[in-house]
Amino acid sequence: MDLMFNIQGLAEEEEKFTSSKRDVLKYLKIIGVDTRYVSYTPEKIYINNLRFSKFSRKREETFSRQYPEIRVVRNKLFQKICSKSSRVLSLEIEPNSTILMPEDNFIIELLMEPYTRKYGVQLVYEGDYDLAVNPLILDDEVNNIFTDIFSGNGLKLTKNDNEIYPLINVSLDWINSFLEMDGQDVIECENKSELAISFSEFLEEVAPQYKENVLKASEYIESKL
Repeated sequence: MDLMFNIQGLAEEEEKFTSSKRDVLKYLKIIGVDTRYVSYTPEKIYINNLRFSKFSRKREETFSRQYPEIRVVRNKLFQKICSKSSRVLSLEIEPNSTILMPEDNFIIELLMEPYTRKYGVQLVYEGDYDLAVNPLILDDEVNNIFTDIFSGNGLKLTKNDNEIYPLINVSLDWINSFLEMDGQDVIECENKSELAISFSEFLEEVAPQYKENVLKASEYIESKL
């Protein structure tokens, strides 16, 4: 059955649940949702991975009866962003580490929040930390690579050992499309050199996936140096 818990027993406990984050997550666990694969905000629960979260429609109905004020977001594009981000973060994050977060970055907040449960990390905004989040996105990194090459500086390896890059392989189009759908402010790309812009526009026409390939090539070179 979809809901593997005692409905009657849950009903007896319903009055004890508040709108606190702790209780919302506790309730999700009780109804069978794996909270390591959802992102919590006070107004919305975002599904990161539909299969792993086990957040079925029936569980959503049960959750909505208890918390009608909290919306469950089933955005497929956001799930794709989470998938790309997790491939990076799974290699970069150490369990139980303290991670310094950037200020006022909604998409980073959503991506990092589940790792407090998945890896037991602590997210901070000041003070001591083990790792710092760098919000660099795919478009900006590719632009940096082209700008350095065209300026005659060669390939500069910009990654720092104490930083993690949740959006390094996520395009600006994906991010802003999701943010627009969710009613959030979009992200502006960094300033680009005219030559880098022209070259990027040319590659966009002949090889739409060029950004990921450029990033992979630079990472290969970095691994060999």
